[in-house]
Amino acid sequence: MYDFAADSADCARAIEAGLSDYLSGARLSGPGPAADRVVAAMRHGSLEGGKRLRPLLLRQAAAIFSVPRETSLLAGMAVEMVHCYSLIHDDLPAMDDDDLRRGRPTVHKAFDDATAILAGDALLTHAFTILADPACHADAEVRIRLVAELAAGSGVGGMVGGQMRDIEGEQGSFSETDIATMQAMKTGALIRAAVRMGAILGGADPRALSAMTAYAEAAGRAFQLADDILDVTATPEAMGKATGKDAALGKQTVVARLGLDGARAMLEAIVNEAISALRTFGPRADGLRATARYFASREK
Repeated sequence: MYDFAADSADCARAIEAGLSDYLSGARLSGPGPAADRVVAAMRHGSLEGGKRLRPLLLRQAAAIFSVPRETSLLAGMAVEMVHCYSLIHDDLPAMDDDDLRRGRPTVHKAFDDATAILAGDALLTHAFTILADPACHADAEVRIRLVAELAAGSGVGGMVGGQMRDIEGEQGSFSETDIATMQAMKTGALIRAAVRMGAILGGADPRALSAMTAYAEAAGRAFQLADDILDVTATPEAMGKATGKDAALGKQTVVARLGLDGARAMLEAIVNEAISALRTFGPRADGLRATARYFASREK
C-alpha cells in the first residue's frame, strides 16, 4: 500500500541533499569563481525547509512509467530551484514584502534586496543548466523537452505572467474567470510542468500525457485554493510565514468571492476531478492521488 508520508519525506530528503551538494561555489563556478555571498543567499532560500511537493509530483508521475527515483532526481531539483527563486522574489518589498519564509527571515531580510534578486536569478539560471546536462537524461531530445516544459511553466505564459495578473488583481476588478486564469498561471503552471516533466522522463505517449495534464491542472487549482483557505484559517506559526495578507492587500481569491464554506466545497470537487483524471493508470497512480488528497487536507 502506498505510504504518502514516507514517500514525501524520502523525496524531501533526497532533494535537500541534492540541492545542498549542488549549491556550492565549486559546482556553480563558470568562466569565473562563484560569488560566495550569492551562493550563501541561494542556499538560504533553498535549503532547510519546504515540503518539496513539486519534485514529489514529478517523481510520482515518472514512477507511473517505471522511471527509478534516482533518475528523476535532477529534474526534480530543477523544478524546486525555480520554485525557490519565485519565493525569494515574491518576498521582496516590491512584491509581497514578507519578512518570514519557512519560519526564517526571508532572503532580502537575511542579506539585502539586491542579493535576493541575484540569488533568485541564479537559481532560475542554474535550473536549466541541470536539465541540459546529460546526467539528467541520456537522450538530448528528452532534455530539450524538459527545458521547454519548465520554461513554459515558469515564464510569461505561466508563473511570471500569473504573478503579474495577481498584482493587477489588487485593483479589485477581476471576475471569477479572471481569478481562475491568474491562479492557473501563478501556481498551477509550475505544478503542471512538474507532472508533465515526470511523464516526459518516462516516455509517456500523447494519450497518457493528456491524462497527466488534466490531473496536473486540477491539482494546481486545488493547491492554490487550499493555500487561499489557509491564508484565512492558519496561524503564522503554523505556516512559517505571514497569514491574512490576501485580504489586507485586496488580492482576488476564490475565498473572498465564495467564503470559506463555498471554497471548501469547491476544493473537494477539484480534488475529485484530479483523481478522476488518473483512472486509466490504476494503482500505479496512487502516489499522485494521495498528493491531491493531501492538498485538500494540509494544515500548513
